[in-house]
Amino acid sequence: MPRLRIVAASVAVLLAAGCGTDSDNAQSVSAPAAPAPAPVDPAQVQANELGRIPVLMYHRVIATPTSVYDRTPDDFRAELERLARENYVPVTTADLAAGRIDVPAGAHPVVLTFDDGDPTQITLGPDGTPAPGTAVRIILDVAAAHPGFRPVASMYVNAEPFGGGEPGAAAMRWLHDNGFEIGNHTFSHLNLRTAPAEKARQDIARGDTAIRQAVPGHRPATLALPFGARPRDPQLAARGDGYDYSGVLLVGANPAPSPFAEEFTPQAIPRIRSQGPDGSEAEFGSTVWLDKMAASPATRYTSDGNPAVISYPTGKEGPADRYAAAAAPY
Repeated sequence: MPRLRIVAASVAVLLAAGCGTDSDNAQSVSAPAAPAPAPVDPAQVQANELGRIPVLMYHRVIATPTSVYDRTPDDFRAELERLARENYVPVTTADLAAGRIDVPAGAHPVVLTFDDGDPTQITLGPDGTPAPGTAVRIILDVAAAHPGFRPVASMYVNAEPFGGGEPGAAAMRWLHDNGFEIGNHTFSHLNLRTAPAEKARQDIARGDTAIRQAVPGHRPATLALPFGARPRDPQLAARGDGYDYSGVLLVGANPAPSPFAEEFTPQAIPRIRSQGPDGSEAEFGSTVWLDKMAASPATRYTSDGNPAVISYPTGKEGPADRYAAAAAPY
């Protein structure tokens, strides 16, 4: 059970950290461990770990948008600031798909996803860090101003990401080294619905290989479907010769179910287009959905702060059978 494994892993790390040789112990005395935070009453924070999670979809962050998929740097920053104010904490798609939702009590997970590997998402400056005005730099800046806002996102790339060549590969390595997820978006941005099955498989596998070559030691865990188009055989998007994914992202137009809910389908995770209230199809955009979730807080995922259990109000339908042992209605 993924959430229980988190606790076991944490215990193992703490035990290992406490081990040392006699000479180590003779030369230094470890500082006292910080006290564990006091348990939080799930009712006090109105925890609902079967609620819905916004998975936001971004493309270019550019001063002069030319499509509904673009956001200006100011708009993007404003949306992140709103998320931080409303106590959202970013997690990756891989974490969502695996049920690794470890955020503080009372907080709400959100997934920031970026398609196409555009240089406006990340370009490294002369100092080897994300350049000002890029999406990743804005994420870092907002996280610095709001320490509870975790600076992570899931970046979905095609061939020649982030400008291509060694600069693009260096950007990918920076992302990997700093906790961002790098996922597959196919090699050629292929429409997997209309492509023959073998061609679809080859393009997914080729994209996977290109990522692993650019970032040694990294293996993509999730795929974002180009155009949101699923193959005729939906399983082909999740696994085939050369790849095996725990999660597959759609385009969609609504928040995702909790990973612990019966209706959660990791091979078909819906996303919400990042969009202000005045754009076309705004009823499906992020501003409208965040407004709806703020107006109906009981519908969104609210953490109890304890990754070992799944808290939710009594009377709601419980989690999927595979998570029944962790269910904690209150």
